[in-house]
Amino acid sequence: MKKIILLLFINMSVYAQNSNGTVSGIVKDNKGAALEAAALNVYPANTTVFADSTGHYTISVPEGSYTLSAEYFSYATVTKSITVKAGETLTQNFILIATENNLDEVVITGTMKEMSRSASPVPVEIITPKLFKKNPTPSLFEAVGMINGVMPQLNCNVCNTGDIHINGMEGPYTMILIDGMPIVSALSTVYGLSGIPNSIVERIEVVKGPASSLYGSEAMGGLINVITKSPEKAPVVSADYFMTSWGELNFDAATRTKVGKATSLLGVNYFNYNVKADKNHDNFTDVTQQNRVSIFNKWSFKRKDNRVAALGARYVYEDRWGGEMQWNKHFRGSDSIYGESIYTSRIELIGTYQLPTTEKIFTQYSYNWHNQNSWYGTTPYMATQQVGFAQAYWDKQLTPTHSLLVGAALRYTHYDDNTPATASEDGSVNKPQNTPLPGLFVQDEWTMTNKHKLLAGYRFDYDNNHGAVHSPRVAYKFSPDVQNTLRASFGTGFRVVNLFTEDHAALTGARQVIISESLKPERSYNGNLNYVWKLPAKPFLLNVDATAFYSYFTNKIIGDFDSDPTKIIYSNLNGYAVSRGLATNIELMFNFPLKLMTGASYTDVYRMEDAQRIQQLHAPKWSGNFIASYSLPNNYSMDITGNWYGPMRLPVQPNDYRPEYSPWFCTANIQFTKKFDYGLELYAGFKNIFDFVPKYSLLRPEDPFNQHVNDPVNNPNGYTFDTAYNYASLQGRRMFLGIRYSPM
Repeated sequence: MKKIILLLFINMSVYAQNSNGTVSGIVKDNKGAALEAAALNVYPANTTVFADSTGHYTISVPEGSYTLSAEYFSYATVTKSITVKAGETLTQNFILIATENNLDEVVITGTMKEMSRSASPVPVEIITPKLFKKNPTPSLFEAVGMINGVMPQLNCNVCNTGDIHINGMEGPYTMILIDGMPIVSALSTVYGLSGIPNSIVERIEVVKGPASSLYGSEAMGGLINVITKSPEKAPVVSADYFMTSWGELNFDAATRTKVGKATSLLGVNYFNYNVKADKNHDNFTDVTQQNRVSIFNKWSFKRKDNRVAALGARYVYEDRWGGEMQWNKHFRGSDSIYGESIYTSRIELIGTYQLPTTEKIFTQYSYNWHNQNSWYGTTPYMATQQVGFAQAYWDKQLTPTHSLLVGAALRYTHYDDNTPATASEDGSVNKPQNTPLPGLFVQDEWTMTNKHKLLAGYRFDYDNNHGAVHSPRVAYKFSPDVQNTLRASFGTGFRVVNLFTEDHAALTGARQVIISESLKPERSYNGNLNYVWKLPAKPFLLNVDATAFYSYFTNKIIGDFDSDPTKIIYSNLNGYAVSRGLATNIELMFNFPLKLMTGASYTDVYRMEDAQRIQQLHAPKWSGNFIASYSLPNNYSMDITGNWYGPMRLPVQPNDYRPEYSPWFCTANIQFTKKFDYGLELYAGFKNIFDFVPKYSLLRPEDPFNQHVNDPVNNPNGYTFDTAYNYASLQGRRMFLGIRYSPM
């Protein structure tokens, strides 16, 4: 009997094997690279296999009809209907196309040369228009807040001037670039990103940590590089218009034109907010009134051997004000009705030209002119800044394993204002700052093996006031396989003295700016450890990106808000400062139409001075973001986005009744989108759906000119009018409605 059963079992096994068919093939991306660990799913057999290191796979399934899908993280899934016959081998090859969240996009910011994101030894984070359209904003200043660890911070409750913090460091430590060209100034995070038409943006690349070895002064805390669209690849026409229930109107449009061998991309952004709102009943506008127009025009020229030639220009004009509800321009600069009024005019030019040589030699140049005409109550701030920049570099593949980059740069800054920043020591003579800053840089990228890569760089700059400045950096990348990548880097950064003091005056409008000594250049030393893990699984694709960072600052320029509430006193730190922490980003893509992205950061930013540990203002220890997108039938979709923040230290006055630390809070948004044919979309939703607004804002709004500070009855604590206590927008819940057209 046992022999009969064994014989039957063998016969059944042979029959089952003979009734099976085989499906095999290779999975590649659209550039021909094999996608190791791509998931191949067979339904309804519920069988999953993974491609090997060469992209090949083999699946054995019973005879029948199936659905075969190929999936890989951040690539569009490809599905095929197949029929498998017994004993036969069916060949099915797949080519997957990267989606907007692809981790292998081409990036340039980390090394100043194009390479895939996964191959870069320097971690680069990317935000694309498809991502920030999930929560439409009138400026890129707000849009970059969707990146974990990047925080657009409003510093003034009246004029709404702000800056961008990277890993808790203030705006002057963040360099803004457009197409790799520095739009350099301490106000670049405000005006460098405000008004750039979203319709001309290809992507935004963010590098956290010092990058002075390539980009020089200002790149101490990080870089934000706005990459604009290539005119040849941009749609002929695109447009986006939305409005909110608070009365905000934003219009964004771009058009492409071809003239001979040149192609033009013209983008326009217009933002208007002219509705006075005072929902906290302090007789001050909750949000500044704004009227802003920005025009951007980029030209690219077709040349022999596809050499690069491009020229771009942007003009920005903004008229904004905040203050008492009865204020109008008649009261500008007067002491009867308080208002903070800012007129801004800004011109930017950027260009790139590749020399007609056999070697890859590029020249780049930029220029910006910035004029500021501001009144903070009765305090004027009038300033003009001009920055010219030019550089040339040689990109040379020395050997199959060594790629060299050598260059020279010159930055020249002219700055003049009506503050102590450009006055003689006794204040009797105006002395505009003229600062030339020449530099040389070199970088070698050594591909030791296909798993190990080492990057070493060095920059030498010379400042007339401070002498030689040396900025080395080194970065190492180890990728044992496509699913795991480890990056380690160390670098230095520096910032020469360049006080564009509108950000100082904007903090209070009532404080006097005092520069107590001859300021020295700031220096920073930074280390980063980054780990990326990709996990393709049957029900989902997972990506984890974790970073630990540590920055040490010397000669840090510190604003003392505490010694005298009527003054801001600037001096070099007699000690050191530290920015350290951990950041984690997690991305999940399911085999049903749901995508999740979330990030969390722990940041400890402080300074040590006279044996005292002082926490950095406006730098929460905990912060994070989240994005959830779900595709619904009939081309509908839903997006939920938001940011959350832990307590951050705020500037308070002696005996202040307001708490020194803000509460935990979250701002969340929801959007519904309907896609039609030919690139037309309708979208609507709510911003700040939890209706969070700060409990406290202005101090003594009834006495903005401090005329009754010494009244012992009505002001026993001697409080002064203060606008600096700010950690979130005063805008509550609001609805938005928009329409966009962007043909593919």
